[in-house]
Amino acid sequence: MSDLELWAGVECSVVRVRDRFVDQVELTGHASRPRDLDRLAALGVRAVRYPVLWERVQPSADRAPDWSFTDERLGRLRELGIRPIVGLVHHGSGPRFTSLLDESFVTGLADFARRVAERYPWVVDYTPVNEPLTTARFCALYGHWHPHARSDAAFVRALFVECRAIRAAMRAIRAVQPSARLVQTEDLGTTFSTRKLAYQARFDNNRRFASLDLLTGRMGPRHPLRGWLAWVGADEATLASFADDPCPPDIVGLNHYVTSDRFLDVRVGQYPAHLRGGNGIDAYADVEAVRVRGAGIPGHRALLELLWRRYRLPLAVTEVHLGCAPEEQIRWLAEAWTGAGDARESGADVRAVTLWSAFGASDWDSLLTETRGRYEPGAFDVRGGVVRPTALAQVAADLAARGASAHPLLGEPGWWRRVDRLLYGSFGRTVCARPSRTRRPLLVTGAGGTLGRALARVAEARGLAVVALSRAELDVSDAARVKAALEAHRPWAVINTAGLVDVDRAEREPDACMRANAAGAAVLAEACARAGVRYATYSSDLVFDGKKRAPYVEHDVPAPLNVYGASKAAAERLVAEAHPRAVVVRTSAFFGPWDEASFVHRALHELRAGRRFLAAADVVVSPTYVPDLADATITLLVDGASGVWHLASPGAITWLDLARSAARLTGVATSGLVACAFAELGMPAARPAYGVLASERGALMRPLDEALAIFASEWSGGALAAIA
Repeated sequence: MSDLELWAGVECSVVRVRDRFVDQVELTGHASRPRDLDRLAALGVRAVRYPVLWERVQPSADRAPDWSFTDERLGRLRELGIRPIVGLVHHGSGPRFTSLLDESFVTGLADFARRVAERYPWVVDYTPVNEPLTTARFCALYGHWHPHARSDAAFVRALFVECRAIRAAMRAIRAVQPSARLVQTEDLGTTFSTRKLAYQARFDNNRRFASLDLLTGRMGPRHPLRGWLAWVGADEATLASFADDPCPPDIVGLNHYVTSDRFLDVRVGQYPAHLRGGNGIDAYADVEAVRVRGAGIPGHRALLELLWRRYRLPLAVTEVHLGCAPEEQIRWLAEAWTGAGDARESGADVRAVTLWSAFGASDWDSLLTETRGRYEPGAFDVRGGVVRPTALAQVAADLAARGASAHPLLGEPGWWRRVDRLLYGSFGRTVCARPSRTRRPLLVTGAGGTLGRALARVAEARGLAVVALSRAELDVSDAARVKAALEAHRPWAVINTAGLVDVDRAEREPDACMRANAAGAAVLAEACARAGVRYATYSSDLVFDGKKRAPYVEHDVPAPLNVYGASKAAAERLVAEAHPRAVVVRTSAFFGPWDEASFVHRALHELRAGRRFLAAADVVVSPTYVPDLADATITLLVDGASGVWHLASPGAITWLDLARSAARLTGVATSGLVACAFAELGMPAARPAYGVLASERGALMRPLDEALAIFASEWSGGALAAIA
C-alpha cells in the first residue's frame, strides 16, 4: 500500500462564452451516469473532487435551487466511503446573474456555500473556486470566457473578487461545519526565457503565486508584485484585508500540465504566427517550454518542493491529465505519482495524487470556446455511450493498491522527455531520456500488406518500438517459427495481419485460405497466451450473411456466405479458445492514404483518367479509414481490452455512393461513374448485401464523413504532387 492516496476528479467546468454555457458534466455524459461513482470506488479512490456547482444548482436568481443531482451523487459517495472534495465554481464566472467583476459574486457565493454546508453538514473538504488565477486570466485578461475582459486591471479585479469569495465562502461553511477544510487548487507552471526577456519571466513566475499569496496573507508591502498592482490600480483595502485576515488553504492543490511551463523567446522568426506576441515593450514568442527548452520541463517533484518551501502547508497533486495516446497518459500519471512520492520522501507533506478527468473531457483543445465534440478519454472512455476502462484505470488502481504498476509500456519515457518533443530547435543543452535497453516492441505480422504497413507507421508515430515481419519472414501457421520469433523479439503485444485477403481467390483455394486465416491466427494466439503476450487479430464483416438489415454488433452470430468469411469465423472461434484475453477486430472496406489498390483509390484514378468505373449500388458497407483502424487496434491492446470488437468508420454507404462522395471531396468528375448491381461485376464469391458494422462496446473511430474528408485532403495532395 502506498503512503499516497489516490484521488479522482470529474471534469466539471461550466464556462460561459458570450451567452452560451458549456457544461462538461453534460458533454461527457457523467450527468446521466450515477454508476460512475462505483467505477471510481473500484479503482481504490479515497477522495473525489466533485461538483456542487453554483451554476448548475441555481442557474437563475428567481429559481429555487435544484439539489436532486447533488443529493443523489453525494449520498452515493458517502455510501461508498469516499470523501467528496466539493467544488462550488469550477472555472467560469458563476451563474448568469453575476460575474467575476461583480461584488455579487462574493456575496452570492458565500450564500450558496452556506446552503451547501447546511444541506451536507457531513462534508468537510471544499474548493469554493477552482484555479482562481487561471480563471481570472481566461475571463478577464485574455477574454476567452465571460465577462470577456482584456486588461490587467480587469484581471486583478477578477482575481481579488475570487479570493474574497473563497474567504467569504469558507467563513459561511465553517459557521455550519467548523472543521471544514479549504483545498485550494491552482495551475502552476514555470516561465523560462531568453536572456533579454528575463524580466518578463520573473514577473510571470511571481504572478503564478498571486492567488495563494493573497489567501495566505503574503501579499505584503514588500511583495514583488506590489508595484505592478499599484500601477494597475489594485484595491489597497483588499490587499490590506488579506494581510490582516488571511484564509490559508488546509491543502494546497497543484494542478500541472505539460503545457503549463512556458518559454518566452525574442527570436520570433522561428515560430509560427499564432505563437507571436509581446508585452508592449518587447516582441516575443510564447511557446510551450517542452517544445523548445533543451532541459525540458522540471516536473511535479520540483513544483511540489517549491510549494512546500514557500507555504509549509500540506500538498496534493489535484489534477493529472494528458490528452494523448493511452501509453502516454499512463506515463504522465506514473511520473506525477513518482514525483509526489519523491517530494514526500524529501520532507514535503504530500498527501495524494488526483486522477483527473476520470471520464474524459471535451473541447479543451479550444479552451472550451468552441463546441466541436473533440473528446479526450481519461481513466474511462465514454465514446459511443459505453463506459470503457482504459490503461489509465488499471495503472491508477495499481498505484492505489501497491504504489507501482507493471504495465509493459510504463518503462519508456513519455514524449515530453524524448528528443522528438523539440519542434522549434533546442534552447540550451538538450536533455532527453533514452529508451530502455530492455525496450519491448509491438510485433506486427503480415507487415507487407496494407494493414501491416499502416500499423507499423502508426506505432512509430506514437513513439512505440515496432518489429514488422512480412509473410516471407514469418509463416504464422508454423508453430516453431512463431515461438522462435516471440523469444527473439520479446514483444509486449502481437498484431496479426497475415493471411489470404483475396476474397475471390479464397473460393478457388479454400484449404489455403483456412490454413492462412484460421490456423495461422490460432497458432499465434496459442503462442502469445503461453508467453503472456497481448494479442490482436482481424476478422471481417464477411462473417455475416447480410440478412439482418440493421448494423451488426459484436454479439451477433456469424453466418458467412463465402469461404473467406468462413475462414474468419473459424479464426474467431479458435483464437478465443486459445487466448481468451485476445482482441478480435471485425472490420470492413478499407480506404486510406497508403493503399492504391483499394476501391476508393481505384475509383478516383479511373474517374480522373476519364474512364468508366462500375460500382455496386445494391451493397451497403461500413468503410474503414485504415490509419484510424490501426490506431484504435493499438489503443485496445494498450488498454488491455479483449474479445470481439467492431472497428469501422461509423456510417453506412453503398459502394456507388462511396465512390461518388470521394470524387466530390477530391474534385474529381463523376461522369464516368456507372451504377450497377453487384451481380453484374462477375465476382466469384458471394457478398452480403448489407454488411454494416456498429459497436456495442464503444466508439473508437471517427465518423465516415470526417474520415473521407481527411482522406480527400491526403489524396488530393498526392495527386497534385504526382501531376507536378
